[in-house]
Amino acid sequence: MGTVHARSMDPLPMHGRDMAVHPDDMIEVQETEQETKQEILENKDVVVQHVNIEGLGRTKEDLLGYEISEVFDAKNLIDVMKKSHIARQKLLRLGIFKEVEVVIDTSDGADALPNGLDVTFEVTEMKRLTGSYNTMVGNNEGSMVLGVKLPNVFGRAEKLTFQFSYGTKETSYGLSFFKPQPGNFERNVTLNLYKVTGQFPWSSLKETDRGISTEFNFPLLRTNHTLKWEGVWRELGCLARSASFAVREESGHTLKSALSHTMSIDTRNSAIFPKKGALLRINQELAGYTGGDASFLKEDFELQVNRRLVWDSVLSASLWGGCLFPIGGRPSSIADRFYLGGPTSVRGFGMYSIGPQSEGDYLGGEAYWAGGLHLYTPLPFRPGRGGFGDLFRTHFFLNAGNLCNLNYGEGPKAHLQKLVECIRWSYGAGIVLRLGNIARLELNYCIPMGVQSGDRICDGVQFGAGIRFL
Repeated sequence: MGTVHARSMDPLPMHGRDMAVHPDDMIEVQETEQETKQEILENKDVVVQHVNIEGLGRTKEDLLGYEISEVFDAKNLIDVMKKSHIARQKLLRLGIFKEVEVVIDTSDGADALPNGLDVTFEVTEMKRLTGSYNTMVGNNEGSMVLGVKLPNVFGRAEKLTFQFSYGTKETSYGLSFFKPQPGNFERNVTLNLYKVTGQFPWSSLKETDRGISTEFNFPLLRTNHTLKWEGVWRELGCLARSASFAVREESGHTLKSALSHTMSIDTRNSAIFPKKGALLRINQELAGYTGGDASFLKEDFELQVNRRLVWDSVLSASLWGGCLFPIGGRPSSIADRFYLGGPTSVRGFGMYSIGPQSEGDYLGGEAYWAGGLHLYTPLPFRPGRGGFGDLFRTHFFLNAGNLCNLNYGEGPKAHLQKLVECIRWSYGAGIVLRLGNIARLELNYCIPMGVQSGDRICDGVQFGAGIRFL
């Protein structure tokens, strides 16, 4: 719960430093002291008269008033401690304090009430400049990340961050500025300036993006929303001399300007090993309306439902899908299409090796769907239960999906028929390892089925690492 100190827990009229209490009297009440304190904690009304914050340097006091205001609404000491803990968590969430301690004491001064309390938050601000070094796991790739951060730049929880990332398939650096709304941390604005260079061997493609973006995040009822504009100069090239003509034809410079909106509802108790709850994420992207060479409307969604069964086992079902609609007669770009296959989606197939391809290079598709059914169980005989063993799960899975291009001159019935033709599917079992609460590793034995000409399969043992799994 954090550190909450309470001084002079008894109200002033009963026992207090302003009352002359003889030691002999204390002996007489010793037997009933515990019972009296319990009654005071649960039933005695108190009034929070003052809330103080000590240790502030560059932080503006008006920002913190929103985070601690609910402490004044507490009606008894237990309520004061609970609301103080909540306020402490809110202060730490701002990312501007290294430590926050809470001290609860009886009120002093001429205006002190008999049942008055003072709450003091003792804070230690973060340094003006901090650095970090860590490793990051993406979808079947890893990277080293170096970062420099200036927290609380202007005193109201703003954050300026520079980050450099060097990975197995991607190298990037970027500068971002983060600004939350005072009193509503979930409502915030982020500005990004970045350069990303990536290699995509399944398509014999390399891509360099130089761009700027702005994001506005906000909650609405039980949902979270992100509005984003992105302007990016994209440079596409061939990764190898053996690249197909279709990839060479895509090479060159393009400018993309896109507006996007993401809505999500997440009731899961964990993002990596959920035992209950559901996730729904819907994303729309419109490119070309604000300029640029790319012009399309892109829709995709993700749905996951989890249900706990007997013996600490969990049944999980997932469904992904999406469509890309070119606008203005312009063909879609290889950089904007969907890709499917690999240890993070339809297992038993090579990384992004399902769907249209040319001379061994996978070109992506304009429509796809993928579904998965998983049964997660603890390790046999529960080794390391309550400790290291809880990071592991065994799982049995059934995956299926398809990716293709659609003729949008045809009707919806023809589109659905094409999506259900030539379904790729696989089944198998494996072991899953949780890495914190942000990523996981999988070691699976896969049996791919429904293999089509041109698909690249991984029949047998397959290893996967990532943050998003079907």
